[in-house]
Amino acid sequence: MRKLWFFALVLGVFACSDSEKSDGLSKKELRRLEKIRIDSIRVAIKADLKREKIKEKVEAKLSRGFNGSILIAQRGIVLYDTLVGFSNFEKRIPLNDSSSFQLASLSKTFTSIAVLKLVEQGKLSLNLTVKDYYPEFPYEGVTIRSLLSHRSGLPYYEYTFDQMARSQHLYPDNQDIIRWFAEANPTPKAFNLPDHYFSYNNVNFAILAALVEKVTIQDFGHFLKMEIFEPLGMNHSYVSRGMNDSIPTLNRTYGYQNGRRIPFDTYDNVLGDKGVFSTAKDLLKWYESLRDGRIVSKESLREAYTPRSFEYPGLRNYGYGFRLWLNDKEQTDYVYHTGWWKGYNTIMFFDLREDFVVILLSNKYNRDVYHIKDIVDILHGEHKGTTVEENILDE
Repeated sequence: MRKLWFFALVLGVFACSDSEKSDGLSKKELRRLEKIRIDSIRVAIKADLKREKIKEKVEAKLSRGFNGSILIAQRGIVLYDTLVGFSNFEKRIPLNDSSSFQLASLSKTFTSIAVLKLVEQGKLSLNLTVKDYYPEFPYEGVTIRSLLSHRSGLPYYEYTFDQMARSQHLYPDNQDIIRWFAEANPTPKAFNLPDHYFSYNNVNFAILAALVEKVTIQDFGHFLKMEIFEPLGMNHSYVSRGMNDSIPTLNRTYGYQNGRRIPFDTYDNVLGDKGVFSTAKDLLKWYESLRDGRIVSKESLREAYTPRSFEYPGLRNYGYGFRLWLNDKEQTDYVYHTGWWKGYNTIMFFDLREDFVVILLSNKYNRDVYHIKDIVDILHGEHKGTTVEENILDE
């Protein structure tokens, strides 16, 4: 017994010693190998050359009055990252790394992934209709699939209820929009039947967010926080509903257009079509999660990036919550979304094959945000000419 105890003690000492030595060498070696890996990527993509060329293009944007955040990365290497201007012009509060921007319609990418996650879990079905979840909903045949691809044929909630909402100083949320449709039963446009043709419409994603709330029995913003933001470490991302109670003054941004601050809007509590606030660094984490299939499967992502609207000729198309830029074979070359809402305008544009992403967020409306062709050309280097137009303006 005594010999066994001694033998076990010796083994423990040697095991501990080897473990500490192995751990020490392992961490050091891993750091060395990681540095070699990063350096090799930098050389392969000509990172330093691209950075200098991108810097020239970004400085041109700054000279034209850009106010906001720009981040450009390729294969895990951040080629450019800058913050310029103010979050609050009246108080001259400068932007900082925690300054979050209203993503506007770029928020639709989060709504899409939230829905697809629930589809994977069996809580939603692409082929079921809104009436299957809300029997009081007045329109037949509007599937979740048609909402995701803007093929629902529904009327615009902003126009349908605008006079009532503004005259009565109402600030609806997503469930209110569902209730208003049930009560008002407005008539869709002539010939605008479900799955008849593509028509970009915020109502589709407002209803999708309402469906997320319905089947999860929680607020849409809380769902995004628990299922997307926190798992991805997106620590400066949140939704507009209720944010006035929790966002520090120094981190709060305001939207400006035509030289004036845009006040809180009647529809700012409606989420899904807009309403996510985030930073460029958080959106880089979002891009990487889409690239790697962390929140939903890569099969679901392929569905999201599949073009679904061919009524109109051209290279632009739409999948499930993502805008698509096609090549001449009608295959997806680029995935992106733009946004505009009350002084904020945004874009996230990426190429999964060459693994690059371009992110511009502004809280002072500037159409130059959408001029990224020259940056995309730089990222491609000598590999490929791009079919992207100079001005990617879809809002």
